[in-house]
Amino acid sequence: MYIYLDFENDPHTLYKSISSQHSQITTCPFHTLLLKDSLLQLPTKYKSPLKHSPKSPLHHNDLQFCCNSIGITMHITGPRSSALLRRASRSTTTRFHSSISNKSTPSSSSPSPSPVASQFRSHSTAAAAFCSVRSRWSHGVDWKSPASLSSQIRATASPVLDRFHRSLATIASENAFSGILTGLPKPGGGEFGKFYSLPALNDPRIDKLPYSIRILLESAIRNCDNFQVTKEDVEKIIDWEKTAPKQVEIPFKPARVLLQDFTGVPAVVDLAIMRDAINSLGGDSDKINPLVPVDLVVDHSVQVDVARSENAVKANMELEFQRNKERFAFLKWGSKAFQNMLVVPPGSGIVHQVNLEYLGRVVFNTDGMLYPDSVVGTDSHTTMIDGLGVAGWGVGGIEAEAAMLGQPMSMVLPGVVGFKLSGKLRDGVTATDLVLTVTQMLRKHGVVGKFVEFHGDGVGKISLADRATIANMSPEYGATMGFFPVDHVTLQYLKLTGRSDDTVAMIEAYLRANNMFVDYNEPQQERVYSSYLELNLSEVEPCISGPKRPHDRVPLKEMKADWHSCLDNKVGFKGFAVPKEAQDKVAKFDFHGQPAELRHGSVVIAAITSCTNTSNPSVMLGAGLVAKKACELGLQVKPWVKTSLAPGSGVVTKYLLQSGLQKYLNEQGFNIVGYGCTTCIGNSGDLDESVGSAIADNDIIASAVLSGNRNFEGRVHALTRANYLASPPLVVAYALAGTVDIDFEKEPIGVGKDGKNVYFRDIWPSSEEIAEAVQSSVLPEMFKSTYKSITEGNPMWNDLIVPESELYSWDPNSTYIHKPPYFNNMTMDPPGPHGVKDAYCLLSFGDSITTDHISPAGSIHKDSPAAKFLLDHGVDRKDFNSYGSRRGNDEIMARGTFANIRIVNKLLKGEVGPATVHIPTGEKLSVFDAASRYKAAGQDTIVLAGAEYGSGSSRDWAAKGPMLLGVKAVIAKSFERIHRSNLVGMGIIPLCFKSGEDADTLQLSGHERYTIDLPNNINEIRPGQDVTVKTDSGKTFTCTARFDTEVELEYFNHGGILPYVIRQLAAQKQK
Repeated sequence: MYIYLDFENDPHTLYKSISSQHSQITTCPFHTLLLKDSLLQLPTKYKSPLKHSPKSPLHHNDLQFCCNSIGITMHITGPRSSALLRRASRSTTTRFHSSISNKSTPSSSSPSPSPVASQFRSHSTAAAAFCSVRSRWSHGVDWKSPASLSSQIRATASPVLDRFHRSLATIASENAFSGILTGLPKPGGGEFGKFYSLPALNDPRIDKLPYSIRILLESAIRNCDNFQVTKEDVEKIIDWEKTAPKQVEIPFKPARVLLQDFTGVPAVVDLAIMRDAINSLGGDSDKINPLVPVDLVVDHSVQVDVARSENAVKANMELEFQRNKERFAFLKWGSKAFQNMLVVPPGSGIVHQVNLEYLGRVVFNTDGMLYPDSVVGTDSHTTMIDGLGVAGWGVGGIEAEAAMLGQPMSMVLPGVVGFKLSGKLRDGVTATDLVLTVTQMLRKHGVVGKFVEFHGDGVGKISLADRATIANMSPEYGATMGFFPVDHVTLQYLKLTGRSDDTVAMIEAYLRANNMFVDYNEPQQERVYSSYLELNLSEVEPCISGPKRPHDRVPLKEMKADWHSCLDNKVGFKGFAVPKEAQDKVAKFDFHGQPAELRHGSVVIAAITSCTNTSNPSVMLGAGLVAKKACELGLQVKPWVKTSLAPGSGVVTKYLLQSGLQKYLNEQGFNIVGYGCTTCIGNSGDLDESVGSAIADNDIIASAVLSGNRNFEGRVHALTRANYLASPPLVVAYALAGTVDIDFEKEPIGVGKDGKNVYFRDIWPSSEEIAEAVQSSVLPEMFKSTYKSITEGNPMWNDLIVPESELYSWDPNSTYIHKPPYFNNMTMDPPGPHGVKDAYCLLSFGDSITTDHISPAGSIHKDSPAAKFLLDHGVDRKDFNSYGSRRGNDEIMARGTFANIRIVNKLLKGEVGPATVHIPTGEKLSVFDAASRYKAAGQDTIVLAGAEYGSGSSRDWAAKGPMLLGVKAVIAKSFERIHRSNLVGMGIIPLCFKSGEDADTLQLSGHERYTIDLPNNINEIRPGQDVTVKTDSGKTFTCTARFDTEVELEYFNHGGILPYVIRQLAAQKQK
């Protein structure tokens, strides 16, 4: 916390004390008093802020009055300390008082001062006795270094400032809105607990707020201590209609944090290394503990090594543990070493489905305090929980770690798009068809950085599972959230999934009392939105998306024509540039003694997978019905199609067995392969060698069809260049057809056992058939029995033996868990901002470079730098595992940065692959080798990019990797929200070209050297300011610095968010 005081009169006045029981106020030159965080950092939790409080606490208004009675203007800030101090120094901070003269006494109309303030006046003459202290503050102080200042303050005024700290902690412990704390009565007597009542504010603006913004408002009110969260922040949110267009900044404290293992392992690695770092700085390593509940679900490690087998689940889990035993042991250590952390073992399900069915609270009741559930997660599809009425979205791992440690998240108050749904889905149309339609509409509308809130009568007519499907794909349509407020459908789902009647009653009572519940049986008050969209559900038609992006929707009836257009078009998101004479090529091969053939468009992977759809009983049972009808008609999926089914939780298996449909899925090759993300994350496993050879040797454009949410080229499998997202029933249908080159309305899928053609319409179930299957097969007891034992693990997990130690014992020979270099030689002094001098361009990209391109999660190519590293360390190729599973080792991840085999670097003049040109020599090298040469020579590098840079998964290694490679800045047309934040969090400068400009229009070849002029004083940098970029070729252009908030500037000043947090926590110990 910082205190910022403007001395309007004598700049050298030193006031010895407010009273004998309170603190000394000390002054320094430049009319400013600055008390460093290390002396005045408040406890994050205020249940018991002080062991010994002053007898007469110094209240906030007392301190204001005392300061102003001597002509001082006071600004107090919280964890956003330096950022707000800078804001104050730019004369943008609102002063608390300015009208009281330093010599005047309060007029009769003024409020009477408290006894503390009265005592203060009697000590105003003590200033003269302390004038000699002036020299201590006048020379030799590095004002850009709060740590340096703090040591001098400690040497002169520590006892007094300790008392000041205690007084201010008492102030902070008192919520500014305690007057609206209200009891929530139980129907039978007593009360559920207390809550901060929004209706009690009697502010008509709140009634018009979107429900999603009300959750932000409640959080700000509940956490309002005028330090971490201020009254001004609360007012910004209440006045959302006027403030949101101004891009104002607000703090947000989520109720909990959600992790999966791909992102969870590096997060726990960071927490472990932060403990080491804080120890080396003389701090208390126990400060590195989550202060909010953290749930980590191990779901990203299972691969489809074994498919089409009754034994697939067991076999794949054994291989999963063989590969990941060290990672899993590390996570198990973390669950014991860190407080407030729950690890859900492998084999339990997909993180977002477990969150939806089990972890989601909807309303918290913590020690009698009621408040809405909210969550940030290190997986971009954390948004799935928005379908349950829980505000949740994806963040970078480093942001999540800061949130765990009690740091408020700084965010721009978002606009909210109101998306009205009306009507009803037609027969045979699935939730997947709906979400792909919504994704395309919202992508076209433009919702990046915004909330989307669904409303209208149509919302009440879609199931909660359908809502979760729509919310899940928020990252694909670009929104921070796709939010569905809680209504009766939500309550019914909570009961279905095993939440107790008492819990559901408490949730409903709280949300109704706090105007956060939607009752479609009552007249709806009109809410204000930033913009509006509407969709009549009856207009949605069957569709799929692809072949390379989730938002490239193709109506099913147009698929054949679209496919042929893709073959013709030049290479791009909708093109493969296959010459006309080669489009009918047939690759014949032998598949285990059986003649087989592949053509362009042949389906070689058909996967029912991913959190998007496997949580939805209607589409999962629909897939079973398609398989049943196909079996009955005599159709069979070709054996060379790699088919798989990976349910999102054990509940899916239970209802597929209950319905009798799993046996038909098995007959078509869709045996259960495991409980995790599998194909959607790139863990699709190897294709049969004969199939792989036929594709590679004949340059076949092979296809994958999956019920996932991501289909970027190179993600699903290296050999499937066309990847389509489809509903689970359509996955089965395309597997049966064996190709995407088909018109389902006119062409038969195959020939039945009676010799007659079988068409799509013959195997497609009606909505009524699906509803009947859901009604009879999905039962509450299935959820209760599944989640009753979910944390008990399995024998392989339970047999892992881990040490019980506070600090992790790093093994220097480990290829899975390695101590990263982020905090080597770190000191308490922030390094300050950096510009870029004569940097080389490491890579030059076009549009839509995803985090899969930057930091792939899939298999490690045999000729890659990462593969060479593993081989050099004695790891056999069969044990390489995936990049995602190796994220705990920075040596491998640095080598895996920009290692996607389908990446297109303009410096290579159209050549595809993970290489670049080393500009000084003109040599073609791997990206890692080129970056290593630049670093060894002490040369900075930058990356040039087009629009939507960093779209896709919220992958912090997509920022950590470039940082380790020495990248100092990324200049792009636009950034994906989470990735831009991650770049800042790792100390990389994100710059945007001005509108209408990019590397092509500016004729930047990438062979230039780039200098980015940034002030070396953080106080001279503003969010969103213009920055000049100069090249050695004489070209100069202006970019926008995408530091979006003052807090992000503070992180940049510290070299990243984690160094900032470490210095804050270490300083607490030192005071």
